[in-house]
Amino acid sequence: MSPMTTPMRGTLFIVAAPSGAGKSSIVNACLARDPNIRLSISFTSRAPRPGERHAEHYHFVSADEFQRMVGNGDFFEHALVHGDWKGTAKQSVEPQLAQGKDVLLEIDWQGALQVRRQVPEAVSVFILPPSRAALEERMRKRAQDSEATIQRRIAAAREEMSHYADFDYVIVNEHFEAAVDEMCAIFVASRLRRPMQQARHGALIAALLADS
Repeated sequence: MSPMTTPMRGTLFIVAAPSGAGKSSIVNACLARDPNIRLSISFTSRAPRPGERHAEHYHFVSADEFQRMVGNGDFFEHALVHGDWKGTAKQSVEPQLAQGKDVLLEIDWQGALQVRRQVPEAVSVFILPPSRAALEERMRKRAQDSEATIQRRIAAAREEMSHYADFDYVIVNEHFEAAVDEMCAIFVASRLRRPMQQARHGALIAALLADS
């Protein structure tokens, strides 16, 4: 099989943000626009929020089941987030990457750190809100959490945002459409990196450089 048709390993994209920064909305818009990316569905020990569906938004499992999976080494990454466990199962990521498909992990900064230790070539993006006031307003507009939960998330947001420097790219979600455009631009640019283009167009490059 020629270098131009040989499947190459896909790119692992990591997207993180503080709660309320608009991460899920941006990710969903980008997935609708870019069919070459697969979203990895995370596991969580928390209960579903209104409108959330099992195996679509998360794989919802009990805390005991989650810990059993941890003990079995089933997770690519896992972390305790706002009192609940979240994690990415290995079987949701590795097979797709091996088939040459790009996979996106929508996770928190703790999980992102674990993944980058194992996959240093992963491309990571952190989303920031335009202001702390805007962040709190977005949290309250969701109207799905108790006041105590909102206050806990507000307190945790500053700590979460302090880890932006650990990521390759930073997007400020002030204007939604602009943020979506920027995220999609990162996906495209990542696929044009020299090593990937060499693998994808090896035959063409060899022909272009051959002695005439």
